[in-house]
Amino acid sequence: MVRAGLTPERLTRAGAELADEAGFEQVTLSALARRFDVKVASLYSHLRNSHELRTRIALFALEELADRVAEALAGRAGKDALAAFANAYRDYAREHPGRYEAARFRLDPETAAASAGVRHAQMTRAILRGYDLSEPDQTHAVRMLGSVFHGYVDLEAAGGFDHTPVGSQQSWEWVLESLDALLRTRRGP
Repeated sequence: MVRAGLTPERLTRAGAELADEAGFEQVTLSALARRFDVKVASLYSHLRNSHELRTRIALFALEELADRVAEALAGRAGKDALAAFANAYRDYAREHPGRYEAARFRLDPETAAASAGVRHAQMTRAILRGYDLSEPDQTHAVRMLGSVFHGYVDLEAAGGFDHTPVGSQQSWEWVLESLDALLRTRRGP
């Protein structure tokens, strides 16, 4: 018998909350069953396994983050768009560390192609249109921005910037200024 009130969507949201509290790697069907005070077997009518749960959380996080970034970008261009985009990622990672980690969960190609990850790439390229980059520079820039933003957020979350008198926010602003300046120098012909 299926426990009343449990749905794949409810389990996904609870898994996302658990990821924020305990870390994405700690999200399992067993942990979720404990959260709902049910036996693991009762979850199998909603989810096949922990991998499906993690995939669903990843898709949820990608969608949630894409919505947040789109809202931040509305009406912005150039350096303002770059900063809004970066700040939306950084703020999301601070507020939802487990979901942020989930958003980087490796998806199979078909699932990835149907996910909000596509919107993330489209928004990144939309920002870069303001810099008038041609290919392959635009692809290089997409990869550079993703690497810088994700790397900075990961290092900051791990306490990597806690050991100097220069504040992390000050460095973040310097990074954004530097990226803007670099992208302006790479303009197409």
